Amino acid sequence: MPKKVKPTGDENEEESVPCKQVKEELPNTLSVLNFDSPSSFFESLISPIKVETFFKEFWEQKPLLIQRDDPSLAAYYQSLFSLSDLRSLCSQGLYYGRDVNVCRCIGGKKKVLNKDGKAQFLQLRKDFDQKRATIQFHQPQRFKDELWRIQEKLECYFGSLVGSNVYMTPAGSQGLPPHYDDVEVFILQLEGRKRWRLYSPTVPLAREYSVEPEDRIGTPTHDFLLKPGDLLYFPRGTIHQAETPSGLAHSIHLTISTYQNNSWGDYLLDSISGLVFDIAKEDVALRTGMPRRMLMNVETPADVTRKLSGFLRTLADQLEGRKELLSSDMKKDFVMHRLPPFCVGNGTESMNPGYCSKDMPVQFLLQGLPLSS
Repeated sequence: MPKKVKPTGDENEEESVPCKQVKEELPNTLSVLNFDSPSSFFESLISPIKVETFFKEFWEQKPLLIQRDDPSLAAYYQSLFSLSDLRSLCSQGLYYGRDVNVCRCIGGKKKVLNKDGKAQFLQLRKDFDQKRATIQFHQPQRFKDELWRIQEKLECYFGSLVGSNVYMTPAGSQGLPPHYDDVEVFILQLEGRKRWRLYSPTVPLAREYSVEPEDRIGTPTHDFLLKPGDLLYFPRGTIHQAETPSGLAHSIHLTISTYQNNSWGDYLLDSISGLVFDIAKEDVALRTGMPRRMLMNVETPADVTRKLSGFLRTLADQLEGRKELLSSDMKKDFVMHRLPPFCVGNGTESMNPGYCSKDMPVQFLLQGLPLSS
């Protein structure tokens, strides 16, 4: 069955997404990335930057631009998703909103050009060529096995859901206005070139997606062109906009995002109710009733605040000796919505034969996350 998944960065409404289907053939492109393990994959993805350096100096702190003059890597990136794939993708039955969005940034605002129902190849090409519209693909790992392979490795590496979008933008056009996201973002430039401008966050490590008007964002902290094989990382909250320069070919980039609602604050919200429930079984003070009419007060009385502070100190003391916290939703969300191991041929995992099966419960064949730009 289809599963409602979280929106991906620029989308604020949930969409029903079809299951990821196990394919019967091996990828036909030799990867230049190392898929031996999640750690080796991430190391190869951000090469030549060392993993320790990345997490010490860049992760959740500042953008990282990796520009590489590597023809084999550029060719591999280009094989992941191409404008030439558009016709065959449409033949699989794409629907506006669920699978693709057609949009353009005009006057600092996003204009959505979606039609109703199924997306047709000729209409998409017309919007792309004549209206200079961007075509955005949601969760493209459903259509491209190598993207499934990449995202599954990253979910294992981060221990967090990973989502993606592909953006096809014609020359002299911009798909989205300046905005920031609530996810950690990795940009892979697949085809053509794209100009990116990054700005200082107004909300560091933001928890929500938001469009920012031009008059608020100031001057860019970074301004550069991405070419095939390049990688860009920036933390959630980083204001950004991207355009395909005039006079160049179209641009296609892949946005991979993770760590949506995966902060310490989220974990506290998720686990505190279970902690209170457990400790209340042992501490009669937590089971005593509140003062009469307390819920009718507009403001919280000082004595109530002191009482709650005392309870919080008790919870903190009790927490020190506990080996396990009850998670209400975060662990369940990750386990239920993560991608299955990448499978090929007879349904076996590419690196661990027998680990993945076509008969795997349907919830493990559903993708559920975010993403972004």
